[in-house]
Amino acid sequence: MSNISRLSKKIGAIAESATLKVDAKAKALQAEGRPVISYAAGEPDFATPAHIVDVARAALDDPKNFRYTAAAGLPVLRQAIAAKTARDSGWNIDPAQVIVTNGGKQAVYQAFQVLLDPGDEVLLPAPYWTSYPEAIQLADGVPVEVFAGADQGYKVTVEQLEAARTERTKVLLFVSPSNPTGAVYSPEETRAIGEWAEANGLWVVADEIYQNLVYDGVRAVSIVEAVPALTDRTILVNGVAKTYAMTGWRLGWMMGPADIIKGASNLQSHLCSNVNNIAQLAAAAALNGPQEPVEEMRLAFDRRRKLIVDELNKVPGFHCPTPEGAFYAYVDVREALGREIRGVTPNTSLELADLILDQAEVAAVPGEAFGPSGYLRFSYALGDEPLLEGIRRIQALLSE
Repeated sequence: MSNISRLSKKIGAIAESATLKVDAKAKALQAEGRPVISYAAGEPDFATPAHIVDVARAALDDPKNFRYTAAAGLPVLRQAIAAKTARDSGWNIDPAQVIVTNGGKQAVYQAFQVLLDPGDEVLLPAPYWTSYPEAIQLADGVPVEVFAGADQGYKVTVEQLEAARTERTKVLLFVSPSNPTGAVYSPEETRAIGEWAEANGLWVVADEIYQNLVYDGVRAVSIVEAVPALTDRTILVNGVAKTYAMTGWRLGWMMGPADIIKGASNLQSHLCSNVNNIAQLAAAAALNGPQEPVEEMRLAFDRRRKLIVDELNKVPGFHCPTPEGAFYAYVDVREALGREIRGVTPNTSLELADLILDQAEVAAVPGEAFGPSGYLRFSYALGDEPLLEGIRRIQALLSE
């Protein structure tokens, strides 16, 4: 038998998405009839607003939408994205510098593909979304984790970033609001980090997918608004998935300097060509249409945020800072580790998550998916009743 691997080394090294893995396990148990409550997936439980669906339905009657279109996206959508970016990120960008992608994930992937050469380092603030390091490594880059715990509000400092910077550092990944923590950098913190990146000649990839999901009067200031000089060295990625409850529509985008976008457009022309035209028209309707449904969803998330933080902090050994954005609660569970619970002594957050799923029939994502052990991520993008019921099961289990 040949010793040649059936998989390439690069693909063989990719880890499965931990969040999707936990959610799939929860759904499999639900299919078996077990009353599992899952906090794993970052997916709003709301329906896509009706006016968006109506536009998509009408688009099906026009045969031109069944044809190939420009790989970079429909002009009407690229213009809507540019207008949204000017409004929310303070960057008056030319629509020609926008590429429409199959979800925000593809935008992240392409950003690193066009920026990185083998061995280039990317400063990766942790806790981080589980797909970031994989996207960096698929571009032959090296993710360099910079960790900030609950005591720092899960936000890294300029001093930490500087300590991690080397002569191989090329890119800083900046995410505010954060998945998995919900942390939002203040305008002052964002400006300080942006000025540091600009002074050191670094590129910035800024993921703004949760930009419009903020609470308590907080505003997620874009790094290019805080430091306009960075616009020549920044790629912004975003999408409609979270804000408009359009996860399954697979519609994201990336934008940046013209030469970078040209390279990304060349890549996409070979990778997948244009994004589904119906989804593009729906996304344009989302960005250009009434925003009242978005506000209704945001208020519901805010209510759930307050509820889940209050209840999680009642669990023995749990410490949950109040997130200011996104729809996740990131819990420091280190004090809950190392003690026996129903004959099992979990010493890692992975082991604790398995115990909670097995004994309380509640699925949460362990910190190992996002960086160091000792944490659990709970999405509060689910209904109010199951949200409360699941946390009460955990309270009962860990109070024994």
